[in-house]
Formats: sequence, structure tokens, C-alpha cells
Amino acid sequence: MDVPGLYARFISWIGDGTGTTDTVLHIHAGMAVLMIARIVTRRSLGTFIPLSVVVAAELVNEVLDRLHYHSWRWWDTIPDVINTLFWPTVICLAVRLRPMRPARRR
Repeated sequence: MDVPGLYARFISWIGDGTGTTDTVLHIHAGMAVLMIARIVTRRSLGTFIPLSVVVAAELVNEVLDRLHYHSWRWWDTIPDVINTLFWPTVICLAVRLRPMRPARRR
């Protein structure tokens, strides 16, 4: 079974079916994986757990691309990683670094 080839055809099918560019697909996939990881792990977006799941998913995606194309295509890989990880990283850091609200007085 050619898993990398099957995966590449599946990704092409998604792009062709939605008419969405590869860049936008990576942005949406990163956000979707982040939200799913947040729900499944029940961990705050301010922890690095949901973000780590996004990093792992993108790593698997790029390794499968590498196996399918038989070489690293850095001109494609680097923008894919940036597009996938940018907003999940911004959200994680924003939640993590937000100022703490003072406790309410009763």
C-alpha cells in the first residue's frame, strides 16, 4: 500500500473539491487541528499541548509529502509549516501571556 501516494491524492481531492489554495488549506488545517486537540485533550489553548499536536500533525504531513515526492521541496515545505503553525502559535502565546484578572471582591 502506497500511503504517501494515497495521502497526496486525498489532499489534492480536498483542494480540488473546495477550490481552495494550498496556503488557505494549511491555515484552516492548523486551526482545525488546534481546536480538535483542545477539545480532545481538555487542555487550555495557553498550554503547549494543543499546539504540540498541531506541530506533530504538520510534521507528519511534511514527512508524507517528502516520501511521496522522494525529496524535500523546501520552497513548498517552509511556507506550509509557517502557514500551518502561525495562528495556532499566536493564539497559544496570546492566551498564555494575557494579563491575569484580579480576583473579584465580594
